[in-house]
Amino acid sequence: MIETALLATLIASALRATTPLLLAALGGMFSERSGVVNIALEGIILFGALAAAVTARFAELPALAQNPQAAVPYAPWLGVLAAALVGGLVGWLHAVISIRFKADQIISGVAINLMAIGLPAVILTGLYDNATNSEPIRNRLPEWGAGAFSFSPIVYLAFVLVPVSLWVLFRTPFGLRLRAVGEHPEAADSVGIDVKRMRYYGVIISGVLAGLGGAYLSIGTLNQFIAEMSGGRGFIALAALIFGKWHPLGVLGATLLFGAFEAAATLLGGGQLMPPTIVQSLPFILTMLVLAGFIGRATAPRAIGKPFEK
Repeated sequence: MIETALLATLIASALRATTPLLLAALGGMFSERSGVVNIALEGIILFGALAAAVTARFAELPALAQNPQAAVPYAPWLGVLAAALVGGLVGWLHAVISIRFKADQIISGVAINLMAIGLPAVILTGLYDNATNSEPIRNRLPEWGAGAFSFSPIVYLAFVLVPVSLWVLFRTPFGLRLRAVGEHPEAADSVGIDVKRMRYYGVIISGVLAGLGGAYLSIGTLNQFIAEMSGGRGFIALAALIFGKWHPLGVLGATLLFGAFEAAATLLGGGQLMPPTIVQSLPFILTMLVLAGFIGRATAPRAIGKPFEK
């Protein structure tokens, strides 16, 4: 019985740990399938987490002012919506810089990541006189299920998006066009596909999904935003995207592996079986192994990172 309970806890923890990685990696897949590198996923996760926590807190205030014990179940849902919108907005900003102005996509992504470190501190200081975390919310996202397998709705959404993404990419005209502009943009343009518009769509979708991953961190697992709470998940998602070879099922397998590894590392840390510094570094060690070519050659979309000249 103890072994069964431990296994159930480990599986549930792995699914929870997988969720923000899966959302960010699926988002990165849409962006990079269109031909735009998006290493800004780390920053977008942070912006989404901040937007979710701040919006949910402000949505609660009117009801709490009348009754400090009031339940405000709609507040976290408004936070999720805000996270998706802010994530999409940041994705749009990256798209404008990369597509319209043809700036280096890596530099644009790095700039957004750096902005996600400094700007939240300014916002938090202005709102709460605190540069490191937001005020706790009373109502975080609900959990659906039973026992150890009771999850936030965003967990279910993340895994449902895998077959949805598979269908969109490989069974719809939109997916065909998106893949075409990431592989052969000149050929796609010659048959009337608006290359730049499709790339905008891909990058904005990536922002929305990464923003949802941030919302899960701040109001799905916790009840507030904490500075740099993404903990490198955006970069791990990029590694998972390469590991999964830009395919929804591959991305699912890669992020599940990372999630299981993170859950096992947490279990090791909780039992004090290993030094905390080693436990915290384990997911990143695995990431480096993947990036070093442990999984073999992964062929990226041919036009990735290349600005389109009509």
